Amino acid sequence: MDDVIDRICAATNAHDLDALVDCFADDYRLEMPVHPSRDFRGNAQVRTNWAQIFAGVPDIRAEIIARATDGPLRWTEWRMWGTRRDGAPHDMRGVAIFEVAQDGDDERARACRFYLETVEYDSGSVDEDIRRRVRA
Repeated sequence: MDDVIDRICAATNAHDLDALVDCFADDYRLEMPVHPSRDFRGNAQVRTNWAQIFAGVPDIRAEIIARATDGPLRWTEWRMWGTRRDGAPHDMRGVAIFEVAQDGDDERARACRFYLETVEYDSGSVDEDIRRRVRA
């Protein structure tokens, strides 16, 4: 593995909760600019979140579609998909912008601005969406 982003993806695909949590600094900070009430701090919440995800989507897979590096920032486009226990598809896509730092011998994620959302296959046309958003 060459960096923490690859380790996050590999640990997700291996469903290795300890390896995944080890990718995040103790004081890791996640911001969800579109859903600010979901922001959190600390890798204990990462463990809680991913324990629920692994239990709820036992075949979850992750793929990094694109990436770019800008100093300590890793811009990444993701797809995470699988099947929930109730048989419904789970499909999320979007961008996560990680801030990483060296921590001993390993790189760890210190922060992330998270823009992954659930794919909506039947949410209507672009015209319907814009009318709904501006209440036209």
